[in-house]
Amino acid sequence: MTFIERDGTRREVDAPLGLSVLEIAHRHGVDIEGACEGSLACSTCHIIVDPEWYAVLKEASEDEEDMLDLAFGLTKTSRLGCQIVMTPELDGLTVKLPAATRNMMNV
Repeated sequence: MTFIERDGTRREVDAPLGLSVLEIAHRHGVDIEGACEGSLACSTCHIIVDPEWYAVLKEASEDEEDMLDLAFGLTKTSRLGCQIVMTPELDGLTVKLPAATRNMMNV
């Protein structure tokens, strides 16, 4: 899969099946916080999915939608990295990191 970092750098990484985008980012030192460690209690793993890939993803749950409402710089293709689990259909997935994050857990 490919991460587009905040400065525009494209970073292609190995994305093992069964791992979430958040877990993959952490494995490769990509700058995604994930303050709640994937428990769907924050929006710090907010990513922007490439529009070509967005339709391939499973629909966001209501809980994910609620957390996304707290995300900084929300877009039509925003998702939480902890909720996207790699499958064979997602081979080549491209996501962009938003300009900033909002950590409501540190308030």
